[in-house]
Amino acid sequence: MDYTYDDQNIFAKILRSEIPNDTVLETEYALAFNDIGPQAPVHVLVIPKGPYVSYDHFALAASDAEILGYTRAIGEVCRIVGVQDNGFRMISNAGQDGVQEVPHLHVHILGGRMMGRMVQKPA
Repeated sequence: MDYTYDDQNIFAKILRSEIPNDTVLETEYALAFNDIGPQAPVHVLVIPKGPYVSYDHFALAASDAEILGYTRAIGEVCRIVGVQDNGFRMISNAGQDGVQEVPHLHVHILGGRMMGRMVQKPA
């Protein structure tokens, strides 16, 4: 996978305050905001503030402080939006086969309804 970071992606622009967002949580290492096209009653994106393309890139290149701070932010977002009681789905797409649309690491926190099966076996 190519880990070349495109600093013109929409999440980089959001981090630079060039594009507004509906912030749920901001920490030293992460920004969480409501998705503009929600796929569930709760649909929050959580992005690290560093220039990471995907979760594997982040896991290999981020500092321990970034990894801890980002992971803790995800937990705090789940608490803030109240999805821990009934459950939630956390998705991070990576690369072309993973259907990643924005080349900046992000996780989707989806909840507030039964999410159904994650993937289906090919016919």
